[in-house]
Amino acid sequence: MSASTDPRPWQRTDDRTLLHTRVFDVRSSRFRHPGRADAKEFFVIDAPDWAVVLPMTPQGELVMVRQFRFGMEGLSLELPGGVIERGEDPAQAAVRELAEETGYTGAAPTVLGSVHPNPAIQSNRAHVILVPEVQLTADLKWDADEEMSIALVPVQEVLQRARAGEVTHALMLNGLFLLEPWWREQGKKRGWAGI
Repeated sequence: MSASTDPRPWQRTDDRTLLHTRVFDVRSSRFRHPGRADAKEFFVIDAPDWAVVLPMTPQGELVMVRQFRFGMEGLSLELPGGVIERGEDPAQAAVRELAEETGYTGAAPTVLGSVHPNPAIQSNRAHVILVPEVQLTADLKWDADEEMSIALVPVQEVLQRARAGEVTHALMLNGLFLLEPWWREQGKKRGWAGI
């Protein structure tokens, strides 16, 4: 095969759930390449879609959370967000998660885009939602295993922290990328520092 050959989709021939948890399922799937007779086993994590929230204050600050993350075994500075419930609209899930985690609410949410967190092994999508004009208005409603600090951080500082390796959450970095066009437009109108 040459590098210039367009790849062809593989066909799924079989799958079975290996593990069911409250957060995700692990599935064994057999796929066959269209040019080959044999099928091979691959593993897929089936998780619900997620909402990643970009809560923007009128002053151009992001409402951010710092919390312990078990996978990295450390504290992570990141955007609020969480699981989208079955049948829930991503924008409404973002509004709900933002209020529950931070106590902030704002103007009408806008879906900026969606990404595949890790398409090699995950089937879900993360929806990036901007909630502008946020203000502290609600009581916190953390889950039993949630504990976090909340900070208002200017977007420029968030970008500096990301470039310095202090912000490593990939979905947050995706969110900042999708925020850029909106930020440039609003920044001109409001006199905010550019990205």
